[in-house]
Amino acid sequence: MVSSGPGGWLLLIHQIPPKPDYFRVKVRRRLQRIGAVALKNSVYVLPNTDDTMEDFQWLRRSVVDEGGEATLCTASFIEGVDDGQVEAMFRQQVDAEYREIVDAARAVPVPPSEAHVRRLVRQLAGTQARDYFQAAGAEPAERAVAEAETAMIRGRAAEPSPSGGAAGDAPLGATWVTRQGVFVDRIASAWLIRRFIDPQARFKFVPPKGYDPAPDELRFDMFEGEFTHEGDDCTFEVLATRFDLHDPALRPIADIVHDIDCKDDKFGREETAGVASMIRGIASAHADDAARIEAAAGMFDGLYAAFEQRA
Repeated sequence: MVSSGPGGWLLLIHQIPPKPDYFRVKVRRRLQRIGAVALKNSVYVLPNTDDTMEDFQWLRRSVVDEGGEATLCTASFIEGVDDGQVEAMFRQQVDAEYREIVDAARAVPVPPSEAHVRRLVRQLAGTQARDYFQAAGAEPAERAVAEAETAMIRGRAAEPSPSGGAAGDAPLGATWVTRQGVFVDRIASAWLIRRFIDPQARFKFVPPKGYDPAPDELRFDMFEGEFTHEGDDCTFEVLATRFDLHDPALRPIADIVHDIDCKDDKFGREETAGVASMIRGIASAHADDAARIEAAAGMFDGLYAAFEQRA
């Protein structure tokens, strides 16, 4: 539990440029992931700790780098709102997340698959990391996830053994659409799609705004796409979950892609910095999106082979 007290708050006051549109969505998602509470438009608060200070500093830098303005300051509340009211706002915010976890746990098939349970566990861990003031919803959410894990274990003997491939309803030869200027999550997701989900996949790169997809197209890592960020998961993780990819060599790759894309050091694998450098090098060397994906495929093949040997 975090204690507030006098001077125990951080405020981030930002002004985001109107373009590009995707950046506003990115900032909003980042604020959600770190658990910041909105005091009013463009003014967000966190309890003052070393970790939350770093979260806001990273976000401020991102806003400024995109041409916006952002101010970070410590604060104590004197009039208008007090510490107790702000703490209640934090509890209300995470309680809503805990209720979503309980609802999701109740909605999974019986017995739940490993993919469903893994997703619940990760969702719970993300909410717990944002639960600065011990919200009441934590206990029922933890119980619901534990019950799902128990049901999975009991039903595992009756289920077919998981394979390293994609689910049976995976598409074949589909057109997969994503935003132009592909970088780590889109590059890695394209490799995952072609290697494990749709070997005949065709990729199409479109502007981030104003694209109207055809009925047979699948969008990934795009706003309102069929496969994109969900909760704390990046697109690579969402694809692996939705297509029931249980290959243990994919899990560390997902961890690396998550940390580079989300910039939250959630998994802290030693290979992450090196992979990030290689992705930046590939992006610098290739302006064409298809060329970036092709150039990175060999790198991800090598990573997969290395993790497969360890597994």
